[in-house]
Amino acid sequence: MINKEVLTALGKEGVVINVGRGALIDEAELVRCLVEGEIRGAGLDVFENEPIVSKELFGLDNVVLSPHRAAFTPESFKDVEDIVMANLEAFFSNKPLITPIRLD
Repeated sequence: MINKEVLTALGKEGVVINVGRGALIDEAELVRCLVEGEIRGAGLDVFENEPIVSKELFGLDNVVLSPHRAAFTPESFKDVEDIVMANLEAFFSNKPLITPIRLD
């Protein structure tokens, strides 16, 4: 999805953040754009060939790398707990759910 055209469209001040799936970004093209200054930076916690991370990414000052843990924060767990509890309370009170799922 994120290829040369998308990266180029971001421009010199553009920053790529990927906490979804590594395969969403053409990593070789991302490295090239970062090295040549075509985009400003990147923040990644997923990588195209996990668990292997491109060695080129480690040497760049305009890249922040982290293990794939973006969804596993205390705040995210608390938010999920709050939503589940609100849905349970609504369900057992015969009220509309906070996050209904439509199956049609």
